Amino acid sequence: MLEMGVTFSASQLMMDAEMAEMILYAAGGIQVNDGTLSVDVTKEVGYRKDFLTHRNTFNNRNIQSKPRLIDRQMRNRWEDSGSTSMPERANLLAKKVLAEHFPPPLEESARLAIRKIVNDREKELGLDPSEG
Repeated sequence: MLEMGVTFSASQLMMDAEMAEMILYAAGGIQVNDGTLSVDVTKEVGYRKDFLTHRNTFNNRNIQSKPRLIDRQMRNRWEDSGSTSMPERANLLAKKVLAEHFPPPLEESARLAIRKIVNDREKELGLDPSEG
């Protein structure tokens, strides 16, 4: 949210959600064992050698997260694919979600409970009950 909640950015919400997913992943605990530390690969490749080109590095590149907005491409690939910034990608994702996502309808009992809360508050404020 921007400006104390007066302005809302759907793009910012998309970026915040991606960061929250990464934080939740880490807060859930990260496995540390010979496999996740790639101990065998370390022994195979050896001291001060190149691990980045090893197949194990490629296979495990998304263990931590599978970002939709963070772009981990090399600069030349990023430029070739349009050089879009994270906010630009977030804006596109927000528009896609808003256009395509249709949540299932509330159960009638939940809808009526929410309607009662709204109507009760409207009465307290001296307003006519709204439709719904």
